[in-house]
Amino acid sequence: MSDTKKLREIFQKRGIKHVKVGGFDIDGVLRGKYVSLEKFWGAIESGFGFCDVIFGWDIGDVLYDNAKVTGWETGYPDTHARIDPASFRVIPWEPDTAAFLVDFVTKDGKAHPSCPRSLLKTILRKAEKQGYSVSVGAEFEFFVFRETSQSLHQKGFRNLESLTPGMFGYSWLREGQNQDFMHAILDRMADYDIDIEGLHTETGPGVYEVALRYDEALRMADKAALFKTAMKELCAQRGLTCTFMAKWNHELPGSSGHLHQSLWKKGKNAFFDAKGEATLSDTALHYLGGQVELMPQLTALYSPTVNSYKRYVPGVWAPLTASWGIENRTCAIRVIGGDEKSTRLEYRQTAADIQPHTAIATCLAAGLWGIENEVAPPPASKGDASFAKKLAPLPRTLKEATALLKASQEARDILGEPFVDHYVRTREWEVRQFERVVTEWELKRYFESI
Repeated sequence: MSDTKKLREIFQKRGIKHVKVGGFDIDGVLRGKYVSLEKFWGAIESGFGFCDVIFGWDIGDVLYDNAKVTGWETGYPDTHARIDPASFRVIPWEPDTAAFLVDFVTKDGKAHPSCPRSLLKTILRKAEKQGYSVSVGAEFEFFVFRETSQSLHQKGFRNLESLTPGMFGYSWLREGQNQDFMHAILDRMADYDIDIEGLHTETGPGVYEVALRYDEALRMADKAALFKTAMKELCAQRGLTCTFMAKWNHELPGSSGHLHQSLWKKGKNAFFDAKGEATLSDTALHYLGGQVELMPQLTALYSPTVNSYKRYVPGVWAPLTASWGIENRTCAIRVIGGDEKSTRLEYRQTAADIQPHTAIATCLAAGLWGIENEVAPPPASKGDASFAKKLAPLPRTLKEATALLKASQEARDILGEPFVDHYVRTREWEVRQFERVVTEWELKRYFESI
């Protein structure tokens, strides 16, 4: 919908009275606002100013003390936001409100070094120059609670009431017991241009898994990021809340966030070769080789929070090594073979807490690097790959992962120095905030006994 005239016609036909515009920050938070129709029609042509503090504070709106892209020394000025007309959708639960995503750019019109959506666009242009289009599908697991934002804080995020009790994966019964909620997710997401292929309960109290239908990479990243925000809105309308934390409770499974991906050239799946191992082409093997080779040093981009690493423990379906295997769910990358339509890679290292634009951009950049350098992957893992001695271990803390990223020249080569520098600074800040906190575990363990 790049034609402003067509947008005006749609607005009139749909009775649009309000517009919401917003962009995703480094943590995946959708930062935005309502604008008047008059403001919107001016901004759709020339863009608008957006305070760059969104790149100068953390997920809790606390200002970084180590950022270079903005700060007190610059006065936190406006950065420029460009509305992407192709992102147009109508919010189903606000039927008179249109929604658009923005890209943040610098004064000279270049991609803002801290904008994940702009990063993904840059990597996609590189793929396009090599003749590839990129198809991605996303899966998320998330826990739902009979709680509100107020009750969560009142309870200190403890003793929460789950939507349903017990461990009941793939439960037809549990889905039926909450059919109105299930139908709302399926129907409202479809109305929001987020197509769902599958929705079912997972193993754990009140936990669900959703599979979003594959799409072009940028559209998929937008849909994945919007899905998480939209789910929280749908929950709030029903007195519920949900979380996409990688691991919200140490006694329960974590929440994965897998990414299915394939490259296409001239309308054909570039990963498919009927004569190859598991129907994989040489292109697919090199793409896979690049991802596996760079996986440890890129982990901080896939696993962005301190909590992400609580999932990296044995026995919870999270990979512990830089590994791949054919239909092997203990590996970081699972190869799914078959015909030309279905052959793809499933990136299993990621959890539901990913920033989708960053994670997809990183996957793709590493894969393209592998193709360019004809990187051969290690042998496919058979059986449990968690403790294979010949495979590189994945970092087990955000501090370790950030140090590896900081030292990685390859990361700077494939993602750009400005983005990596800013990202490393934000993760170092995140680690420092955690290290100063006295946890509940420490109090229970040491308070009386020491």
